[in-house]
Amino acid sequence: MGNLDVQHREKFGTCLGIAEGGVEVYSSHYPSADKTDLPNRQAYRSYVAGQFMGYKWQCVELARRWLYVNRGYVFDDIAMAYDIFRLRFVTRTDDNSKLPLKSFANGAKRRPEAGCLLIWNEGGEFDVTGHVAVVTEVTDDCVRVVEQNVEDKIWPDGQTWSRELSVTIGDDGGYWIDCTFEDAGIMGWVIQTDDATHAEIIEDVNPELFDLIAREVPDTGQSTEGWLDTDNADEAAYIASMEGCKLAEDDNDRFKYLCLTETANQELKRATNELHAMFMHATNFVLQDDELLRRFNLPPAIWSRIHQSWDNRRNEMITGRFDFSLSSRGLKVYEYNCDSASCHMETGKVQDLWAQHYGCNDGRSAGSRLHRELVDAWKESAAGAFLHIMQDRDLEETYHAQYMKSAIEAAGIPCAVVRGVSSLKWGDDGQVADEEGRHIDWVWKTWAWETALDQIRDQISEDEENLRLHKTIDRAVEAPRLVDVLLRPEVMVFEPLWTLIPSNKAILPVLWMLYPDHPYLLKTSFDLDDDLRATGYVVKPIVGRCGHNIAIIDADENVVSETAGKFDDRDQIYQAMFPLPKIDGKNVQVCTFTASGTYAGACIRADADDIITVDSDILPLRIVPDPD
Repeated sequence: MGNLDVQHREKFGTCLGIAEGGVEVYSSHYPSADKTDLPNRQAYRSYVAGQFMGYKWQCVELARRWLYVNRGYVFDDIAMAYDIFRLRFVTRTDDNSKLPLKSFANGAKRRPEAGCLLIWNEGGEFDVTGHVAVVTEVTDDCVRVVEQNVEDKIWPDGQTWSRELSVTIGDDGGYWIDCTFEDAGIMGWVIQTDDATHAEIIEDVNPELFDLIAREVPDTGQSTEGWLDTDNADEAAYIASMEGCKLAEDDNDRFKYLCLTETANQELKRATNELHAMFMHATNFVLQDDELLRRFNLPPAIWSRIHQSWDNRRNEMITGRFDFSLSSRGLKVYEYNCDSASCHMETGKVQDLWAQHYGCNDGRSAGSRLHRELVDAWKESAAGAFLHIMQDRDLEETYHAQYMKSAIEAAGIPCAVVRGVSSLKWGDDGQVADEEGRHIDWVWKTWAWETALDQIRDQISEDEENLRLHKTIDRAVEAPRLVDVLLRPEVMVFEPLWTLIPSNKAILPVLWMLYPDHPYLLKTSFDLDDDLRATGYVVKPIVGRCGHNIAIIDADENVVSETAGKFDDRDQIYQAMFPLPKIDGKNVQVCTFTASGTYAGACIRADADDIITVDSDILPLRIVPDPD
């Protein structure tokens, strides 16, 4: 939410004023937050009588807290403030009953009223998130609101509101509230009422708009020409990996692309943002419960380090990837790849270059913003003076690393790629250094955290003293290992160690427990029950990669499909079967990407087999207008 840079802002947590019901309004100036008072991520969570209000001191937190105190109800968790405009009910906190909400567009003939919520759309001052304020007074000339995360200044003596917004009454009686920010816009207001007169009609989406559309470009001989530039390191590495200029390995698919309607794209964006918040909430929940954490089969010796990683608010994700099934049957998430997710370059660059070369002007690319969003994520990362990109020697990891390198450098962060670990050496002070002698202090990696954990399981006894790493290796004769970099306390790693939790499929039963019957989730359990048997289910190892060791079992206990791999000794979870849509003989999965926790782009994975793996093809994805 927006903050004005031209004014003095009070220190984070300063009480700016007191609204109706004794509700305190606080400064949300995060740069001034006191780490002594707020030592970890948990300390930023706001609760009233055990009820989660939101994160200190954001606009949504105040809106929920004000309603809780003054009205006795709250609205559901939402990813972005502008999502409140689409909510249809609030929940009474004393009996969990539902009360209807109605939304009124700015300019509606029904005026806002005290206690309703004023909603700003995303953009400008309220970029990405939108904004919400509580209306406290309504006149013909103005409305007064209470809000957090805008001006962060103390109210004058006797004032009981944050800001006053001017009003214009239209000739038709429409009530228009002026935004005050030229680059932002007010969507309207949300009122708890049964009366729908003049309210917006928020209809259920036509499910047919979620069906992907298969199309082809005409063959004019384009496939015989090169269309990637070997002068660019990432494209040269991509050509080497793919053995040519192509997006899909299957020659039958080289002219094919898939289309996504605007409505479906908006739903994917909404789901991505909401699910990221849900996965983060579930991660925090697991880290408060050792019994749950034990289900993740992580070495107990690193538990404290996972907690430290989560508690450090600078230790945020740069990017991750959701895997979805999308069709007229609905939108369901399979999992969240928060650690070492792939397909960024295909999404953010190659599918655009394919469209340019093959003459595909249908709609717009589903990944054209990804690189820009990654650049912004790196600018927000507070990465240090020099960052090392650590990768294996795999060809796919090479182009992935080079693509990310371009985003890191565009963010103004000097960096270098380290392939493998053979070039690493011990510095005179005992720290790990690259071949040029630079300390490795900041890392982005293509390696999975599980690779480092395998070294712990195989080479290091699982006790805290040994994990100090100074007793486990003779530096005079042995070179640094991967674990000596990634688990070194002074090294800041992206994606951080805590991503082991949301990336582990043990998080899926936790999500189902926290959000039962949520429309984006599939029922998932640690144990196989009769309900799952009746619908068919998918067996997944809680830790796995590339679609390995997955089995699909139908309602008659027949194995529909399964994959081999090296994760067959891991604990498993059971997820309700929800098949991918089949288009032109291939099962199609939609993947969306996050950057700094918000939607950043999408791509398609396709395979004749029922299970998407690392070898599955990628087809271009375009966003097209809804049919009339």
